[in-house]
Amino acid sequence: MDTGCLSSMNINGVNQARSFAGQLPTQKCFASSHHASFAVKSLVVRNRGRRSHRRHSALEIVCKDFPRPPLESTINYLEAGQLSSFFRSSERPSKPLQVVIAGAGLAGLSTAKYLADAGHKPILLEARDVLGGKIAAWKDEDGDWYETGLHIFFGAYPNIQNLFGELGIEDRLQWKEHSMIFAMPNKPGEFSRFDFPETLPAPVNGIWAILKNNEMLTWPEKVKFAIGLLPAMLGGQPYVEAQDGLTVSEWMKKQGVPDRVNDEVFIAMSKALNFINPDELSMQCILIALNRFLQEKHGSKMAFLDGNPPERLCMPIVDHIRSRGGEVRLNSRIKKIELNPDGTVKHFALTDGTQITGDAYVCAAPVDIFKLLVPQEWSEISYFKKLEKLVGVPVINVHIWFDRKLKNTYDHLLFSRSPLLSVYADMSVTCKEYYDPNRSMLELVFAPADEWVGRSDTEIINATMEELAKLFPDEIAADQSKAKILKYHVVKTPRSVYKTVPNCEPCRPLQRSPIEGFYLAGDYTKQKYLASMEGAVLSGKLCAQSIVQDYSRLSLRSQKVLQSEEVPVAS
Repeated sequence: MDTGCLSSMNINGVNQARSFAGQLPTQKCFASSHHASFAVKSLVVRNRGRRSHRRHSALEIVCKDFPRPPLESTINYLEAGQLSSFFRSSERPSKPLQVVIAGAGLAGLSTAKYLADAGHKPILLEARDVLGGKIAAWKDEDGDWYETGLHIFFGAYPNIQNLFGELGIEDRLQWKEHSMIFAMPNKPGEFSRFDFPETLPAPVNGIWAILKNNEMLTWPEKVKFAIGLLPAMLGGQPYVEAQDGLTVSEWMKKQGVPDRVNDEVFIAMSKALNFINPDELSMQCILIALNRFLQEKHGSKMAFLDGNPPERLCMPIVDHIRSRGGEVRLNSRIKKIELNPDGTVKHFALTDGTQITGDAYVCAAPVDIFKLLVPQEWSEISYFKKLEKLVGVPVINVHIWFDRKLKNTYDHLLFSRSPLLSVYADMSVTCKEYYDPNRSMLELVFAPADEWVGRSDTEIINATMEELAKLFPDEIAADQSKAKILKYHVVKTPRSVYKTVPNCEPCRPLQRSPIEGFYLAGDYTKQKYLASMEGAVLSGKLCAQSIVQDYSRLSLRSQKVLQSEEVPVAS
């Protein structure tokens, strides 16, 4: 996601203008948008012209936001805050390190932010003209935003929550009621809820939410599921880590959990966590999520950002970095990692011919991009060779603007339980900046996307409308005889977060590489959270911590390099 983006805009319905931003072959973001009345069955696109559009203030309060939960007393939040304080309280360097960081997603931004807090000078390079990596977003010609993904901020994201607090932007999170809401495939237009009572502590509130829901699981199924989970509850982290060798489906069969629990709950959960189904996903991933969501009272409580991520989250981080002497440069794509004779990094060579030199180097690009950049001299080192198993999973994010306000939605994230869709939200209701009192804009995650990422936008919209007709039977028809599409955007990511299949955990690298002065950041690197926004931010903090801890060695190394480059003056 931190690399090239292929953007196409279909303004007149059939004529497309494409602009390329120098993409690498395995990592392209394809964003397309259409203004059209869309005849789904006949696949005919007819231009209806530009719709009138009323803009609303990004800060206009239109949703019933719930109070921010009291997270400050949780152990994980305190640990995250302690790690943040490490940078602020560390001894100021006599000569700040110049650290070159490739990739301005959350991992790169986090690395740069905390290095700047410690008194060093990060130089953050982003290949594209947009910040955010996997949370990047773009504004279309109407002034509407469309995003790389539907991003949710959980109470169980302590490093993210600390980051918002450190930047003074906690009010930009719109907290929703503490519930998980699932569509009912056998009852079109109806939803089933898991409501977590505020008066009960964890994990009792989560158990209560499960026991109170009688629409998705029967009592015998709940009991067998609970018995199946007992080893995880009693065995703790060692047990969780040991389940990395099993898929969700294999684990459930081994534990005697009924198939219907998989069908009713875990298909939706697996697609929401990693965009793949339970027969592929590592059970460790599910157990990590359940541990965070059930062990913390507000762990599963959700919040939406109040606007687009590049402006509302990424820019405050950039401003913070720059205020402390760091740099952030867009349109700066890494072409090659040039090495010294001893195998250490000499400089980052950019596609424009520029060479960026530093005292230390970080690659915070997605794992698929980094694998393309690994120098041949490093390729047989175990640390880098193990990365071959980590491969990004394809995902598609769909945005559809309708000509009316849909009634069968909530001010919340919804689990679709559709074969093709993962989660969705009516962003015209859930997000202040996207608010529209007259029309709905559904943002949907299309997953699994392996078989779809290469298909046309028309086919993807067709399939989406077929599924929406089941979710909104009274309001949406596949042929648009009911709600009509005003426009849509499709954003394809052929390689997103790494695919969390069994036995990947040993392949995740530490942030400090075996190459002196070279580090990695990214949600795929070793950290205790999933491949997520929280994982990306934590990886950046751990990367920055490693560099700060290595200050003396890195500083000495830089002095030796300078001395070796000095040319003796002839007498």
